[in-house]
Amino acid sequence: MSEKPEKKLSDADQARVDKYLHSGFNQVERKPFRPLLLLLVIVVVLSLLSLLSVFIASTKGVV
Repeated sequence: MSEKPEKKLSDADQARVDKYLHSGFNQVERKPFRPLLLLLVIVVVLSLLSLLSVFIASTKGVV
């Protein structure tokens, strides 16, 4: 009952696509993702923005 899906590319075209994808033309070496560093950067930026907002509020007499 399971039918094969219809091919959209000929065998020659599929072979060229496979060759291109495995050639590494568009692949880039990347550093490993470091989530703790990202978290640290977010915390530092949020802390600086919070301190800035407290400073602005204190100079305007809000706090």
